Amino acid sequence: MNHSDAILDRLMSLHPKVIDLSLDRMQRLLAALGNPERRIPAVIHIAGTNGKGSTQAMIRAGLQAGGARIHAYTSPHLARFHERIRLAGDLIAETDLAAALEECEAANGGQPITFFEITTAAAFLAFSRTPADYTLLEVGLGGRLDATNVIDTPRLTVITPVSIDHTQYLGDTLPLIAAEKAGIIKRGVPVIVGPQDDEALRVIEAKASGLTAPVLAHGQHWMIARDRGGMIYQDDHGLWDLPLPTLIGPHQIQNAGTALAALRHLGASEAQARAAVTQAEWPARMQRLRHGPLVDLAGAGAELWLDGGHNPAGGEALAATLAAMPPRPTHLVCGMLNTKDVAGYLRPLAAHASSLTAIDIPGEANTLPAETTAGVAGSVGMIAMTAPDAGTAIAGIARRDPTARILICGSLYLAGRVLRENG
Repeated sequence: MNHSDAILDRLMSLHPKVIDLSLDRMQRLLAALGNPERRIPAVIHIAGTNGKGSTQAMIRAGLQAGGARIHAYTSPHLARFHERIRLAGDLIAETDLAAALEECEAANGGQPITFFEITTAAAFLAFSRTPADYTLLEVGLGGRLDATNVIDTPRLTVITPVSIDHTQYLGDTLPLIAAEKAGIIKRGVPVIVGPQDDEALRVIEAKASGLTAPVLAHGQHWMIARDRGGMIYQDDHGLWDLPLPTLIGPHQIQNAGTALAALRHLGASEAQARAAVTQAEWPARMQRLRHGPLVDLAGAGAELWLDGGHNPAGGEALAATLAAMPPRPTHLVCGMLNTKDVAGYLRPLAAHASSLTAIDIPGEANTLPAETTAGVAGSVGMIAMTAPDAGTAIAGIARRDPTARILICGSLYLAGRVLRENG
């Protein structure tokens, strides 16, 4: 166990709840640390239900192609906590992470604070001590009361598509959820708005109007569209003729548009725009696994894919991705959390899957039992069964169909376990 892992384990116990949305504890701790959030490089703050991570990855690739040094903060991590914090482009070193965590633990003095809050404070501390040009800050949950929402004047805010998710914290209608996401909008700071349902867009525009924040919205101020084998991005400044994103799936075109609108506002060149869509990497978003023990279990004739989407919009995006791929029998290995709309996620996938093998998410207290996932899959018309783990599921599918496309899906937590298991 790394030194930082031991500290992270201790920090888990400082608050009885994993999630308790409020900014009071965060502001108290940041004040005790000397307010490092006021000394970090220009912030681009990103909220939204789907596509935050991919959009952030493309903005980062575009800015780095122009020579900028980028801090980035994202969650959750897949294999190691260090993935959440990038300092000037590189994942945070173990010594820097452990030092920042210990300093936050000492400053907090044992008072109640959630794991996400104290680790976000540690990220701010690290960002404040390493020179960079921009800080890309991804919201953890919602926006208005998220621990990242303590930056008074970001350089830019970005809202990716909003859909229904985390209803127990954010409300159960689209306008309520959009209002939480729009909580990152700041007075006079431009907001880039990705494709939205009309009722979400109205809420976002009203919030921006009240804060005299200029809105740069998809469909009004910028467009993105497929064009022959590539895509066209267009806004008031002109047109960029670009290749399709290397991140796979039709929804990545929308994410690319949002990232390009942000880059254009920051003065990026067409070469940077090209780098944004061709050089971004974002694991567990329709990622092809090509080596490792799980790939060996699938066999030489099969394809093994991994996707961490987990809500109905994620299911629809994944279904559209499968529809656009060369036809091949597709078998799902699926594990989900018990907080998710399982039927809403699986329903769009039913038409594209030859079978679904349900598994528990290993080591996850909130896993949905495999039998329950399989039952829901059956109710939306899938041929469904269960297996004790991903390896057994993959081996079983490969025996039945040696040329299968096998897709592990349903949760970022499952995706993280799979990436660790597969080395």
